[in-house]
Amino acid sequence: MVAWKSTLPLIIIIGLVIFEERVSIPSCKIVPRDDGNEIEEVVDNDREVDSELRVMMVANLLLMGSEAGYMNMYFRDSYLAKFFRKSFERLEPDMLIVLGDVSATGSVLTKSRWLSVLQQFQRILGPFLALPLHVVLGDRDIGECHNLNVESVKWLASNFPGLDSSGCGGFDVSNISFVSLNAVALLCGSNDLRFSIEKVIERESLDLHGNIKTPTERSCEPNRSFSHFGWRETDMESGSGPVLLLHFPLHGTINNDCQKNNLLRSSLSAVPDGRLKWLHNRGTVRPSPYELLHTLSPNATEYIFQALKPRIIFSAHSNGFCDHTHEDGTREITVPAMTWDARDDPGFVVATFGRNGGVIVSQCSLPKESHVIMAYITILVLLVLTTLVASESQLTNLLK
Repeated sequence: MVAWKSTLPLIIIIGLVIFEERVSIPSCKIVPRDDGNEIEEVVDNDREVDSELRVMMVANLLLMGSEAGYMNMYFRDSYLAKFFRKSFERLEPDMLIVLGDVSATGSVLTKSRWLSVLQQFQRILGPFLALPLHVVLGDRDIGECHNLNVESVKWLASNFPGLDSSGCGGFDVSNISFVSLNAVALLCGSNDLRFSIEKVIERESLDLHGNIKTPTERSCEPNRSFSHFGWRETDMESGSGPVLLLHFPLHGTINNDCQKNNLLRSSLSAVPDGRLKWLHNRGTVRPSPYELLHTLSPNATEYIFQALKPRIIFSAHSNGFCDHTHEDGTREITVPAMTWDARDDPGFVVATFGRNGGVIVSQCSLPKESHVIMAYITILVLLVLTTLVASESQLTNLLK
């Protein structure tokens, strides 16, 4: 009996190890397009028969680099790395796309501190470093419109694959065309970066219409002679263009049905905007350049639809998942934040592109931080109790 009691702490420790491995496994379900019935997806090594490309989409990692505290360094970042590793093992994606906000405070970081964020980013990705990777720039990465710096954007873009000096890019993987735009610059007023984004939209539009040859890598470098592109009537069908990658959602995406998913991590979501800005100026809260419900303007949205006819759109920024179909039938998926810094229940999206032109979207959920912490507290209490019981039994035995 005494020997059995003495092994209880060891059993609990083994249970803790098993718990840490199991809790890191994502739970995924296919998101239907037309009806509200969610279809459960078995996450295993079997891939869809007609799948051509499987892409894991994540957003809002909010890494702190050298400024990370103990909670982030030894708990949240550790679990984030486990989430990536388990997702890689279970889902077997062909590519990883990060839809912005790699850093929590990147817009105010020096280059040396940004390098620590990039090193942390590589450590967390783990096995994903062996796969094709594309990173979209977010508002926390490059800042607000009034302090959007061309040279800073150029330097940061040079540290991510597939981006040019203005933070956009185009690439083809397994016969699937992708275009990523610097939505932060597109949101801002007249500036060289915005002009260059409009330039690439027009160039991709010409490419779509077959007026120029299609290169594997497409550039969106600034053109000083560019002034403005007019609207162009086209007979191309909606959905015939590339897969569009943005940080900010398009106008009309964040509706009432989606707002409930776009929750701040704390009660700061209930703080009035003026009060929140005052707190931010005093350094009380983490910087948040734009509201979580911010979207691109109606004009920019219409321009993108007219010029690119995107096959499907993936965006981020709002922290929550959203599946929205625009008036022309184009589907836009807003990818949730994949960090406990942003929300208690993080997640990501897996998009499977089929050979028949279809796209299967799976929403993947990760464990709530509050549940994991409660599990640790429970295990700690059990460990202390069993240790005390075992020690008391041994002491009683010795006294006999």
